[in-house]
Amino acid sequence: MTATLLNNIHLAIPEIFILSMASIILVVDLFLTDKNRHITYLLSQLTLVVAFFLTLNLFSGDTFYIFSQTFVADPMSSVLKLGVYIATFVTFLYSKDYLKERNIFCGEYFVLGLFGVLGMMIMISASSFLTLYLGLELLSLCLYAMVALQRDSSIASESAMKYFVLGAIASGMLLYGMSMLYGVTGSLDLQVISQQLSSVTDKTILAFGLVFVIVGVAFKLGAVPFHMWLPDVYQGAPTAVTLFIATAPKIAAFAMLMRLLVGGLLEMHAQWQGILIILAVSSMAIGNIVAIAQTNLKRMLAYSAISHVGFLLLGVLSGTEEGFAASMFYIITYVLMSLASFGMIIIMSRKGFEADKLDDFKGLNERNPWFAFMMMFIMFSMAGVPPFVGFWAKLSVLKAVVSVDLLWLAAVAVVFSIIGAFYYLRIIKLMYFDKAVETQPIECATDLRWVFTLNAGLILFIGLMPDSLLALCKQVVMS
Repeated sequence: MTATLLNNIHLAIPEIFILSMASIILVVDLFLTDKNRHITYLLSQLTLVVAFFLTLNLFSGDTFYIFSQTFVADPMSSVLKLGVYIATFVTFLYSKDYLKERNIFCGEYFVLGLFGVLGMMIMISASSFLTLYLGLELLSLCLYAMVALQRDSSIASESAMKYFVLGAIASGMLLYGMSMLYGVTGSLDLQVISQQLSSVTDKTILAFGLVFVIVGVAFKLGAVPFHMWLPDVYQGAPTAVTLFIATAPKIAAFAMLMRLLVGGLLEMHAQWQGILIILAVSSMAIGNIVAIAQTNLKRMLAYSAISHVGFLLLGVLSGTEEGFAASMFYIITYVLMSLASFGMIIIMSRKGFEADKLDDFKGLNERNPWFAFMMMFIMFSMAGVPPFVGFWAKLSVLKAVVSVDLLWLAAVAVVFSIIGAFYYLRIIKLMYFDKAVETQPIECATDLRWVFTLNAGLILFIGLMPDSLLALCKQVVMS
């Protein structure tokens, strides 16, 4: 269904609004002093709220291809964009006091975050190699700058440089793969490419192009063996930036995976399924095993993210609509858990002290029983313990794998999930059974306390009633 020129603009109103507001906030911030910097924060949050309602207003069961078939407005894009807004809004809220205490409460963080959101939105709605790559690069450039935001930190600068160099290589590989596919099919349009694949006789160049494309996507997701940047960036970046990287961009990376492999290259499912199996198994293995040896919580959560990517890939590699819906459900719930876990680190941190070591959580129940209780929710969900939402997320992707007769793969995933439970349960043991190293009471703003409680509570609430979110994911994937 091709929309008219007027509808082109109408359906892209959320993107236009985010771009306009990010540019306005950038200019306004130039005239603000440190005392009224909160205006930038409030404008950024207002931008996300308005964009949320604009996108919600456009939500329908129809699919529209606009701007010469380069941009798609469909139910899946709407739901994923809503997830990006919510994740970014909560990230900004968690980060506010943390940035103030470290003298990096600056407009750059929020403006880069909003431009990053714009990049994610373009990736989510991309229907062409061109728009997909533009969105990816816009997001990537924002993330590189955000990692290096704390200029007096040599660790942050080193992490930013490593992220930039490896990210540039991965982008180059993705671009090279896209050029191969373009050379064979003669089109940048994912729909046209999907139709052309069946008529291509020589599959050799297609296979090479597919491999390079998957390498680029795997880097953005953080799948093994393209995960080298993830632990260093998570540990080296300020926790507020790590929180941003670990949440909303994961939704965009999932959308990129769906647009490329499902929207454009589904005809080659037999070829990319085998590659994704290797990536999934190696990610679950390396992620869960190496995480056990970590003493830094941010680094442990980085390897945890790698293992979760392995589970995410299980649903996609099944090649079924149920599998795609399961992976979408998985990424949404993972972002919810990741927000809460890094939010807990921010709450426990204070000026001159980063609560990013496992030992910092020793005796947390003595210092603040409520926060320890909420953190237990998060760790149980990450480990996949029922009735928390993490259990249903893992179960849904395992069902998708079993449905396509890959029972051995489901068994491997269960084994690594059990191994992974160790390092999550270790956090609970430290909180409840070890003596506190830190005795200073945990102080945080009331709004932060309430948002964290709501965040952690949703992990249990959705776990008790997962059907609605699962049904929504199935509905938008199958539409």
